[in-house]
Amino acid sequence: DGDRFVEIWNLVFMQFLDQPDGSRDALPRPSIDTGMGLERFAAIMQGKRDNYDTDTMRALIEASAEIMHQDADGPFKASHRVVADHLRSTAFLIADGVLPSKEGRGYVLRRIMRRAMRHLHIMGAKEPVFYRLLPALIQQMGAAYPELVQHQALIAQTMKGEEERFTALLERGLTLLSDELDRLGDKEALPGDVAFKLYDTFGFPLDLTQDALREKGRTVDEAGFETAMAEQRKRARAAWVGSGDAAAETVWFDARDKHGPSEFLGYVSEKADAEVQGIFRGNDELAEAPAGDDTVAILLNQTPFYGESGGQVGDHGTLTAPGVRVEITDTQKRNGDLIVHYGKVVEGTLKPGMAVHAEIDHARRTAVRGHHSATHLLHEALRRQIGTHVTQKGSLNAPERLRFDISQPRPLTDEELAAVEAEVNARIRENAPVETRLMTQEEAVAEGAMALFGEKYGDEVRVVSMGKGDDDRPAYSIELCGGTHVGRVGEIGPFRIVSESGVSAGVRRIEAVCGLAAEALALETESRLKQIADLLKVPVADAASRVAALLEERKSLTAQVSDLQRKLATGEGTSATESINGITLSARDLGDVSPKELKGLAESISKQIGSGVVALMSSADGRGSIVIAVTKDLTDRLDAVKLVREASALMGGKGGGGRPDMAQAGGPEADSEAVFAMLRKTLEAA
Repeated sequence: DGDRFVEIWNLVFMQFLDQPDGSRDALPRPSIDTGMGLERFAAIMQGKRDNYDTDTMRALIEASAEIMHQDADGPFKASHRVVADHLRSTAFLIADGVLPSKEGRGYVLRRIMRRAMRHLHIMGAKEPVFYRLLPALIQQMGAAYPELVQHQALIAQTMKGEEERFTALLERGLTLLSDELDRLGDKEALPGDVAFKLYDTFGFPLDLTQDALREKGRTVDEAGFETAMAEQRKRARAAWVGSGDAAAETVWFDARDKHGPSEFLGYVSEKADAEVQGIFRGNDELAEAPAGDDTVAILLNQTPFYGESGGQVGDHGTLTAPGVRVEITDTQKRNGDLIVHYGKVVEGTLKPGMAVHAEIDHARRTAVRGHHSATHLLHEALRRQIGTHVTQKGSLNAPERLRFDISQPRPLTDEELAAVEAEVNARIRENAPVETRLMTQEEAVAEGAMALFGEKYGDEVRVVSMGKGDDDRPAYSIELCGGTHVGRVGEIGPFRIVSESGVSAGVRRIEAVCGLAAEALALETESRLKQIADLLKVPVADAASRVAALLEERKSLTAQVSDLQRKLATGEGTSATESINGITLSARDLGDVSPKELKGLAESISKQIGSGVVALMSSADGRGSIVIAVTKDLTDRLDAVKLVREASALMGGKGGGGRPDMAQAGGPEADSEAVFAMLRKTLEAA
């Protein structure tokens, strides 16, 4: 525990497995874990006592100290170290394609980021500053890790956006924590259910709450926290209705061991003869599948059917043999390299060992591969038009459309989408050939191929190149991809972007169509536009200006109606009041006036009468609404909230709310006579 020794190398000899009863079993493969890491070695070579004093880490610590105006070795020494360490982790994770989320790797990233942000907050940060440390990291490590430079914009925007969101959560969470601590006795541990609420509602991991409490000399009831967590999991399991698919997956491990991997022939052929290796339903292997059996999964020794993967949907088609016909409605990959055909036996009886003729739905495959090839062009066009920070986060290539999720922190403008669409169509019109080659992953990346984050690649990869290249690249788009594609880009046909929207923080979604689907969209759009023009009784070319004129006219008429309703409600100088027990009451049923208008009208009438009570009711949209206003001089005798709640009960509603001088409620009934009678009776007794 002292400072006479510095640990630079820790060897762990792993030989036994401790059993709960205290006995030990020999490990099948004893081993030695060596703890001599690169940074420890750097500390030795630089004559430092720990990793944080090495040149790289020290530069980041000093950058944190400078931006926070705090001494690097002062009272916040530990906080600077946390920030420097987590800065590296954050930047590298985002550069590698991980974005903050609620689960998996994204959740790990979010916890790392929030811990660093919490320490910045401890040091006095009131606005996002974490992202401002990124240049210091890139200066230290950008030359060795060029992906930091390539993705600098995305990393910075992601860090800033996450810190903005966390700052708002932090303020609310710390307020809750402070309120709870005020209720506890001196040094009493924070109850586990409160810590869980901070985690579940405000995104505070347990270690973040412990950090905040440690400064105050307090702890957390961890057992209570775990109990609350277990109860939530129990509720989640009770709410989830499993499909049984997970149990059924175990059968494919046995099938893989028994039959080996499926051979895919679909790159070169859309039909093939094959042998049925197995027929399955759920976790059971069947001896046969008779006609009418529509829940079978079929394994063939070879197949032209593409199993869904990499965003491309599985093929449909048929399996036929003399007297037998099976309609395949889905094809999936199982256990890595098994291609499983799902379908219905519509004729005869299918049996293992039977020879069948497998043929995919040609038209459907054509549409799917067109959308898949268009996705490659779209990806490259986005990177060239928007920036190289754009990377694929998910995709769907189906017969009727493509869906493409990208890392992008802000919405794309109409101008940017138009430029991307134009570039894709320009490449399609070039009608360049699409080439596929097999090579090692290292060779592919060296040639400029883009490997997609989250995809698993073997020793040998399939590289798809399309479009004319330039001086720097042999082709416009080069990606590692196992899907099926067109022979020439011209086969994709016209390309249209349909929509752009947000999916989650830092991820945008583009939906598009091409080929026959794009033609169908154009025809449908033209037909709808013609219908609009016919309704307006103008040529199609004049439809937009006519709609604009109608909207302007509607705006003017709406303003006129609102003005007339205001005049009607306020009485335009006519007497619409009565005096009860010395209190002026203005009670009016305004009929079909919008409930949103009632408060403003009530304020206007209150100013007119000077002192009194205003009650306005409406029956818009078949539902009653009421606003009651009490002038300030009467709020010690009458409460508008209590009055609207009594009115709401008469209207069949529940409750209501507002201030003592202005409150609103509603109900399914609009019985103004009963409500106003109640008000008169209340004023008589006031």
